[in-house]
Amino acid sequence: MRATTRGTLLASLLAPWMVVGVHAQNRAIDDAVEKYAEQIIGLRQHIHQHPELGNREFETMELVSNHLRDLDFDEVVVGVAHTGVVGILRGGLPGEVVAVRADMDALPVTEDTTYPFQSTVRTEYLGQDVGVMHACGHDVHTAVQLGVASVLASMRDQIPGTIKFIFQPAEEGPPPGEVGGADLMVEEGVLENPRPAAIFGLHTLASMDVGTLGYKAGPMLAAVDHFRIRVKGQQAHGAYPHLGIDPIVMASQIVTALQTIRSRNLSPLEPSVVTVGLMQGGTRFNIIPEEVRMEGTVRTYDPDIRDTIERRMEEILAGITLAGGGSYELDYERGSPATINDPDLTAQMAPTLERIVGADRVVIVEPVMGGEDFSFFANEVPGFFFRLGMVKPGAESGGHHTPTFQADDASVPVGMRAMSNLLLDYLRAKQP
Repeated sequence: MRATTRGTLLASLLAPWMVVGVHAQNRAIDDAVEKYAEQIIGLRQHIHQHPELGNREFETMELVSNHLRDLDFDEVVVGVAHTGVVGILRGGLPGEVVAVRADMDALPVTEDTTYPFQSTVRTEYLGQDVGVMHACGHDVHTAVQLGVASVLASMRDQIPGTIKFIFQPAEEGPPPGEVGGADLMVEEGVLENPRPAAIFGLHTLASMDVGTLGYKAGPMLAAVDHFRIRVKGQQAHGAYPHLGIDPIVMASQIVTALQTIRSRNLSPLEPSVVTVGLMQGGTRFNIIPEEVRMEGTVRTYDPDIRDTIERRMEEILAGITLAGGGSYELDYERGSPATINDPDLTAQMAPTLERIVGADRVVIVEPVMGGEDFSFFANEVPGFFFRLGMVKPGAESGGHHTPTFQADDASVPVGMRAMSNLLLDYLRAKQP
């Protein structure tokens, strides 16, 4: 395709955010983004049309690793934490090491969008036939990082230092019974040899227009815990409840009592969530079952609050089942910790975001109770995580993890430009 045609196409894609004014940060980056945008958007569409669940990103791993090898990366390692990819790009000038991370996995969601590249993939998950969809924007994240790789590889002689590109599997969590995700990558030494001085990441936001970027210093996303409860009673005929021990009554009391942790045991000013999302028991309308199974999630920011909630859950379960004559089992699994942007790093990098899209298009986002295992990386080295606007102005997108989630292609070059400038600005600021 001729440059004039490519430029026209890119201008039409970026029209929603170019009208607010492009604040040139680095002409070489701008030119490279324009050069590679069409190719990278094509990769985004391919990844979206061929989604893979966590720990199963085999085709995505091959696509990513081939792209990095085609760019003549200094090192490309595959199979990290099952299906992850790590690429090393060494600049032509001396300097520090910085890392950038993108997640690659999709979700067991059946797509219902207007995309011409809509996913029709189906697979088996937990014994069920399910659709598979990039319903959280990880296809955009992966594509943006592939674009950043293209941009910075084209100007490696100007890079003062080394950039480690981390493509992570299973951010949404590995399948039950498996390990995976950011914590496994850290355990396998992804932040060593060489060790970065900082790490960057981004995530789409379904409530934010293309061309807008968001961030916050300090806490951004919550710690994510998963609990499983078995409430045990004694089966009996529904007409003779006094001859059994009813786990449904006990489980019902437990659901209500768990909400008192948030409302009566914790400060009203301390953010937290205790949600029971699954409750199963019984086989017939006139039989009191032997057991009820419950599952849910706890979201917190403060480690002490996390400890308090787990302790109070044990106490509530013990008290209610003792009073009801039954028993319980609690499996409390701690997931990713809270994602907290390093304050100093955030203060250093925020001006770069403002130069990319204009100060009026950079917003301070409120903390949310959703989680992100980028936190495992940011607990090891200072991290900066920001939100990427993804909705075409005037259009709509379903929420994250829904069948109608839609991220506009124009978000990809915006992300490429933002992340490329962040990485280069960081390394230049640390030049000896």
